[in-house]
Amino acid sequence: MKPINVGLIGIGTVGGGTWTVLNRNAEEITRRAGRPIRITAVADKNVELAKQVTGGAARVTDDAFSLVSDPEIDIVVELIGGYGVAKELVMQAIANGKHVVTANKALLAVHGTEIFTAAQQKGVMVAFEAAVAGGIPIIKALREGLSANRIEWAAGIINGTTNFILSEMRDKGLSFDEVLKEAQRLGYAEADPTFDIEGVDAAHKATLIASIAFGIPVQFDKSYVEGITKLEASDITYAEQLGYRIKLLGIAKRRESGIELRVHPTLIPAKRLIANVEGAMNAVLVKGDAVGATMYYGKGAGAEPTASAVIADLVDVTRLATADAAHRVPHLAFQPHAMSDLPILPMSEIETGYYLRLRVEDKPGVLADVTRILADQAISIDAMLQREPEEGEGETDIIILTHVCKESAADAAIVKIEGLKAQKGKVKRIRLEELQ
Repeated sequence: MKPINVGLIGIGTVGGGTWTVLNRNAEEITRRAGRPIRITAVADKNVELAKQVTGGAARVTDDAFSLVSDPEIDIVVELIGGYGVAKELVMQAIANGKHVVTANKALLAVHGTEIFTAAQQKGVMVAFEAAVAGGIPIIKALREGLSANRIEWAAGIINGTTNFILSEMRDKGLSFDEVLKEAQRLGYAEADPTFDIEGVDAAHKATLIASIAFGIPVQFDKSYVEGITKLEASDITYAEQLGYRIKLLGIAKRRESGIELRVHPTLIPAKRLIANVEGAMNAVLVKGDAVGATMYYGKGAGAEPTASAVIADLVDVTRLATADAAHRVPHLAFQPHAMSDLPILPMSEIETGYYLRLRVEDKPGVLADVTRILADQAISIDAMLQREPEEGEGETDIIILTHVCKESAADAAIVKIEGLKAQKGKVKRIRLEELQ
């Protein structure tokens, strides 16, 4: 059969991996897709690098717009990232009637509604398995494998950089700053790691997971985002003593009144499988009403793991390219006319447990004052840990784990606790999920 022609925009780490794997496994991929898939044109600002990688086996240009307008190209693969030029290229490719494969979670989380609408109107596909959790096929699992289920919640370790940092802090007792420098030295963290350590990257991915799980429009601007920069080694140690581990989780949870969409450091019981995901690995836990809890684990980044997802999308698009557009799997799992208008809930309305660390004067009556404040907000205590003060030290740490309550109640209680004369400084608050 006639090969399907692919135009690749960006031949850096993931683009180079895509070229390598597609050529290495060409026979297997052709048998699966039903026809050969060939990258016939590559656009990259570094023309010399592109020529070196492709070895003359594809046309190379530094003009990506010429590639998306090339009538010989069937599928455009966008691997340059960002919101600016990448959006223009994707929208132009769609306008030209070309299918698009992208790993660009930021673009889809912010502009996904516009992009998917344009693709639907033009009758083309936008595939984005590589945008979430690298080589883990979580998009396909949510969109197809779990389509019989009413998804109740999803929680994921979906940023390898932060998971590496937290794993090292726990294992070695080091500070955040020390481990970040090590992560940068080893190549796990960028020179500017802001998107990773502040939770933005994970929030982009969580936004896409929520949209597919619940059939809601992509709404990154309504997600709650909190990174790991303020975590202290002492909190990781205290959590461990109480039988928990701290992970940066992306959480999407269905409630009757709306959807919780949040990213933040989270205490997870150490006995849960996901709590034992270490280093730069990713994992996503999904709870469906019929299947129960399912977990998806693997490499969330890297040249060939991400290329695996890109090529899986190429195979899917190749199989379905000639199918009636109305009978393809919808971009966000649900038919476009059947999307839900459930709102994203504000943080004041979310419900979870809490880890509270108080630094207080070591004197009688303090604990009674604290428990009274919690009781006034209808917050019950699940566990408590009090550190013995060292000799001559007039202050101590009290750690309290609460049962599930509304964030607004926790906020009110924290304000009152910080108003106690015996309380020194701010209360440290980390949310807690049992993930049962």
